[in-house]
Amino acid sequence: MLSLTDVWPLFGLEIRTPRLVLRLVRDEDLPGLIEAALAGIHDPAVMPFSTPWTDQPREQLIRETARHLWTQRAGATPSSWTLNLAILLDGTPIGLQDIGARDFAVTRTVGSGSWLTQAQQGKGLGIEMRAGMLQFAFDHLDAQVAVSDAAVWNGASLGVSRRLGYRDNGLQRFIGRPGELVESQGLRLHRDEFVRPDWTAEVTGLDAARSALLGEPSAD
Repeated sequence: MLSLTDVWPLFGLEIRTPRLVLRLVRDEDLPGLIEAALAGIHDPAVMPFSTPWTDQPREQLIRETARHLWTQRAGATPSSWTLNLAILLDGTPIGLQDIGARDFAVTRTVGSGSWLTQAQQGKGLGIEMRAGMLQFAFDHLDAQVAVSDAAVWNGASLGVSRRLGYRDNGLQRFIGRPGELVESQGLRLHRDEFVRPDWTAEVTGLDAARSALLGEPSAD
């Protein structure tokens, strides 16, 4: 009988850090993940996301979050992909780390974004999940560069990036909430400048996912 990973190999991808498991969001993760978002991610007075999705009414946020995750999962091809990785702490979803690329075979560049439910912030988990993602990108996908960005006022997010070795890479302006101008700090990390933690992430299921992310055949 076919397994879930036979049907969609990316479901077999898993990144383990000392406290966390990062894996492609599965349908059974959605209720817990959405509850983590509904419990609060940021001060409602400010908006850290370029798309203000956390401002949506409760029912719309629930439906649109599921729709967004399903759409990105189904749209992954070697030329353009985004992996939305559920962050599991003791088996419970507490946030999301994404990693994505366009024309990765040529650019060897990945971008990322993330969030954690407020109850789990301030414990070093943001650094841990980003470091796990970066080890996956640099050591297993052979990425050369990682980019990210954060609002200039978002010291917590910028602090995570800078502790891992990212350097400032220009400013951008965009509209966040209607009529609200946001200035965003771009960030860039070359693999040789990655400030590695004192642990190594365990990555499993990569071989079966290579055709989906890199256009390479599986070794099986």
